[in-house]
Amino acid sequence: MNYRISVLPGDGIGPEIIVEAKKVLEKVGEKFGHNFDFSEGLIGGCAIDKEGTPLPESTIELVGESDAVLLGAVGGPKWDTTDADKVRPEQGLLGLRKAMKTFANVRPVKAYKELKNASTLKNEVIEGVDLVIVRELTGGIYFGEQKRGSEEASDTCEYKSSEISRVVKFAAKIAGKRQKKVTSVDKANVLETSRLWRQKAEEILKSTNVEFSHMLVDNCAMQLIRDPKQFDVIVTENMFGDILSDEAAMLTGSIGMLSSGSFGEGKTALFEPIHGSAPDIAGQKVANPLGTISSCVLMLRHSFDLENEAQAIENAINKVLEKGYRTLDIMENDKKQAKTDEMGDLVAQEI
Repeated sequence: MNYRISVLPGDGIGPEIIVEAKKVLEKVGEKFGHNFDFSEGLIGGCAIDKEGTPLPESTIELVGESDAVLLGAVGGPKWDTTDADKVRPEQGLLGLRKAMKTFANVRPVKAYKELKNASTLKNEVIEGVDLVIVRELTGGIYFGEQKRGSEEASDTCEYKSSEISRVVKFAAKIAGKRQKKVTSVDKANVLETSRLWRQKAEEILKSTNVEFSHMLVDNCAMQLIRDPKQFDVIVTENMFGDILSDEAAMLTGSIGMLSSGSFGEGKTALFEPIHGSAPDIAGQKVANPLGTISSCVLMLRHSFDLENEAQAIENAINKVLEKGYRTLDIMENDKKQAKTDEMGDLVAQEI
């Protein structure tokens, strides 16, 4: 079987971790008889440098012809600016999600027993953690009207009931395959958008077979640290989901371990690690590629319906960790440090 994958390495450590993900997918292809056809495109800061825009039309066309998209990371201090008239790398990612009509970002958070000492939390808190955060991607403050003057600025947070309903339905579908439990997170005690969110979420969830509850976002932030095992599927709006998923990443000991997939109306989904471009360590071969490799697991499982292949990568990652190999971000005194390319090699060899 042939699968067309658009590869967008991006900035910082993006190109390094993407190489390792491709390496692992190619090994999966060898073992299971598939052909993964990779085509590269520009996005983010490197696209600004070469094309003058963070999302060239050629990249949009490439993505439109693909079965899935694998993204590295975007951004870096080189392109940071407070000038509202200048383009930023992050605009490329937001534009890509919009072009692909993705509305739900799925971020699994699962604690590896081998990494229990990498987390700053007690073992009894993180042991057995297995949750999913579903973040709405098309509405909210990130896409609202923005204004800025010399002494004041504003960002408008807007949500349509249709945007809320479809992402809550998506989260309920995921929960139906897990523990059938959804926690809808908002700030309904303060924000009108959150009051609409709670109203629509309740309407949708009452019509499903999943257990559900509502939780204020500040309480959720606290509960993720106090008792993360209480959660199965969390569904929330764009900015809250952005923040909470990064917080939840630290339950695993490193943001470098976690993957994500963005799904929408079209057949093509977007897969990427949840970490940033980490320009401070780019080129040093110390970046953790496991979040990107795990994003390939989501791709195989959800876009291509290749469960055995997805499980093969998961098993390989577990075996590598069991053998004591670690990248710098999850390194422990008695373990063996592996460089970025060495970690990719190790996972591929286990497959």
